[in-house]
Amino acid sequence: MNRSCFLSLAALLLAASVASAQTFGLGDVAAPKQQRVTAELVASVSAAAPGQPFQTAVKLVHAKDCHTYGKVLPPGVIGKPTKLTWTLPEGWQIEELPWPATHQVPSTDGAISDGYDGTVYLPVKITPPASATVGSNAELKAKVNALVCDPKSCLPFVEEVTLSLGIAATPVVNEANAAAFSSGPSSVKKSADAADVAPAANELKPAKTTAATSTTASVTAPKSVLSFAQLLLYAFVGGLILNIMPCVFPVLGIKVTSVVQQAGEDRRKVVLHGLMYTVGVLLSFWVLGGFAIALNKGWGSQLQSPAFNFFLAAFFLIFALNMAGLFEIGTSAIGVGSGLQAKSGLGGSFFSGLLATVVATPCSAPFLGTALGATLALPASQSMLIFTLIGLGLASPFLLLSLFPGLISALPRPGAWMESFKQGMSFLLFGTVGFMLYVLTNQIEGLPVLFAILSLVLIALGCWIYGRWALPHKPARTQNIARLLTLFTVAGGLWFGLPSASAKRSHAEEAVNLKDPDALHWETWSPGKVAALRAAKQPVYIDFTASWCWTCQVNKRVYTDTGLRELFKQHHVATLKADWSDENETIRLALEALGKRAVPVNVLYIPGAEEPFILDELLTVGNVTAALKKLEK
Repeated sequence: MNRSCFLSLAALLLAASVASAQTFGLGDVAAPKQQRVTAELVASVSAAAPGQPFQTAVKLVHAKDCHTYGKVLPPGVIGKPTKLTWTLPEGWQIEELPWPATHQVPSTDGAISDGYDGTVYLPVKITPPASATVGSNAELKAKVNALVCDPKSCLPFVEEVTLSLGIAATPVVNEANAAAFSSGPSSVKKSADAADVAPAANELKPAKTTAATSTTASVTAPKSVLSFAQLLLYAFVGGLILNIMPCVFPVLGIKVTSVVQQAGEDRRKVVLHGLMYTVGVLLSFWVLGGFAIALNKGWGSQLQSPAFNFFLAAFFLIFALNMAGLFEIGTSAIGVGSGLQAKSGLGGSFFSGLLATVVATPCSAPFLGTALGATLALPASQSMLIFTLIGLGLASPFLLLSLFPGLISALPRPGAWMESFKQGMSFLLFGTVGFMLYVLTNQIEGLPVLFAILSLVLIALGCWIYGRWALPHKPARTQNIARLLTLFTVAGGLWFGLPSASAKRSHAEEAVNLKDPDALHWETWSPGKVAALRAAKQPVYIDFTASWCWTCQVNKRVYTDTGLRELFKQHHVATLKADWSDENETIRLALEALGKRAVPVNVLYIPGAEEPFILDELLTVGNVTAALKKLEK
């Protein structure tokens, strides 16, 4: 079966689930005309004195009808507290001051929320050390992490602002800022004046500060707002669909083998296996959820690390060789490791749950993107509940088989055929190794790629040594030597092939495929490029993708369709690729602005329309054609 046929088969496996997902389209999203909020660091003095405190504040200026939230959310308010992280020179002290009182502000769908609008100052008291040198300069920094909303949608806002102050023998009052600090922490200035409205988001404002160009220009969050109960349903269904994704299918096959093997055992033991598998899945999702919430990372972001992908490839190679019969660990036919395979096999089921979650992260199933995107604006407890429901959805098929032994009895009885079945399933894992190598070739280049491939050969040699000479009937000395050689060979292979940070490749603009002159010409995405193309009234199609995303690779097949290519050229559509294979803060923020935390995401900007169109997660020639037909209206 060639690659094209395989990808088509994978698409057919997903068709049933996607058909229902298309019924619940996300709708369009709004492109902002202006920046929703700007941040600035201001002080009550223009020069500070050693040992004498002064007030400093982060000044937030909101565009009309936009708001952010306070330090703590009142009961019943769904949003995200505003957080300030200060960086001061060594020896400088900071003291928290009360923030201005929040008040009712218009929220999404006409509801009333509680937060700040207009112009607001968030103050602190800062004291330089008595040893500060007069005549020197000090730089103060504050990182603002907030959620800014208008009546239709919400966007994350992350920016670092700086202020440089001189050190004088006596404080020098800053007259321009005196009014801001004279009325105390309750001073909030409401303003809709043109002077207070930030410049257009598509214009990259010259930085008054050392802000990280963390712009999310030209995209915003979805207009449709789902209830929390709907989000939980989406999370569960998305997790359930993950079971038929190519990323997870190898592990699912392993668990089917396990279920067949356990078919003749008592119900209590079978149920325990199902529960342990579920615990393994849930524990993994809780760790992923905590990681995503604490570090504001996206789904599958660990796959942006070449080192992680290399270790994953090595692990799946060892696992596949074990299933293929090159060597055996423990007495179980599906043993994963002697330390993981207890007498009852419960440790193996728990580990399989962990593994299922690890291999699920390269995939974003229908419904899953919506549920994950919603965690941007939810409290941590509700976000973790969404991750829990995704885990339960992933674990539910195996748990269902465990709880209802009648379903297990319908499966074939254990027998000699299981060894052949197990060995056949190993080729799915070999395929996963191949996919991980493909991911690596998109992240590293040159000799590091060759080293990674050769190191896997070295690891396979170690497994062969173990399977050939570390057998129970061999003399103890032979077994010990074999184990030692295996350890050195596998460890040496891991060390030899581990990619370093310097091995990362740069993702330059993709040129026209010389072997296929009719292929679409993909340029590298950037907010500025999108703004320039839209200003020129040119349609823009953006593919947010990653090499480690299996669904993204399946989606690429639609771009080979002759009719679809003709439509792109007929309408002069600019095609941009936002490659998230490596960590990229600008792409992450752009995805969050679309209400997404995972790829693939495909967006079409139509000239004359303020709102871009988001396509379904699984692309077909039909749904991409339908999107392009909107350009004819």
